[in-house]
Amino acid sequence: MALEINTIEAERLRELAALIARYSTGDGIHATAVKGMSCIRLSEPNLKLPSVYQPSICVIVQGAKQVLLEEEIYRYAPPQFLAVSVDLPLLGQVVEASAERPYLCLQIAIDPRQIGELIAQSGDASWTRGDTERGLFVGELDGVTQEAVLRLARLLDTPKDVPMLAPMMLRELHYRLLSGEYGSVIAQMAIAGSNTHKIGQILRRIKTHLATPMRVEELAAMANMSPSSFHQHFKAVTAMSPLQYQKRLRLTEARQILLSENIDAATTAYRVGYESPSQFSREYARMFGAPPMRDIAEIRGAP
Repeated sequence: MALEINTIEAERLRELAALIARYSTGDGIHATAVKGMSCIRLSEPNLKLPSVYQPSICVIVQGAKQVLLEEEIYRYAPPQFLAVSVDLPLLGQVVEASAERPYLCLQIAIDPRQIGELIAQSGDASWTRGDTERGLFVGELDGVTQEAVLRLARLLDTPKDVPMLAPMMLRELHYRLLSGEYGSVIAQMAIAGSNTHKIGQILRRIKTHLATPMRVEELAAMANMSPSSFHQHFKAVTAMSPLQYQKRLRLTEARQILLSENIDAATTAYRVGYESPSQFSREYARMFGAPPMRDIAEIRGAP
């Protein structure tokens, strides 16, 4: 069902679409002169592609996309955005795109430190630890936030202004997100002591120590939670258990390694923390539909 877009929103979306198209050299993800901001373009629908999303907002201006988190489906189209507050392994799929009207999206990193500074500076006691929220959601950009995104994107046309103005505009965007309809969810990722913040720190640890054996009791102690409370809040944020999360990360990273490096499946298995190449192959096939080397050959179009 198409969302209703007023004349002003439509004008902003057209300008954003033109900017993204101008700074996207073909299909794919394109880094820009603004640190943490990327232009994404795709000229046809694609298969479900696994990747690890970092804290960011994905502002869609043309086409439609859905992401899958376990059994949950999050679909978004203009003037919506996807917000991710913690590192999450997701399956993303562009569902509406064509050569004439490609999928166009602006991805902007969210800096928890910037959110924390704004909360501290505001002195607003209304920010509380609140409930543990899922680590992603789909929202609709209000007018002032949409305008902040557009001003940031316009900087791509004046690269000499980027070093001076981009930090201020990014700060404004963080403020708009924090003070908008979804501010309480955004705030939780930065409030020290909140359950979301604690789980986010543990997720980063798992990600940076991917090949290290993991004991849930030790992670719970790091989060200053009991094992049962830790498991409850972990699943509330990620929709999966700690062991499921680690497995998703390992398999997603393994696929990236196999695609980018000329190494075999067994070597890859050991690199991401598997002790048994046969177990790795089974779990890889369960997640991606084919054993590692066949899956990679199919992606590359090899016979």
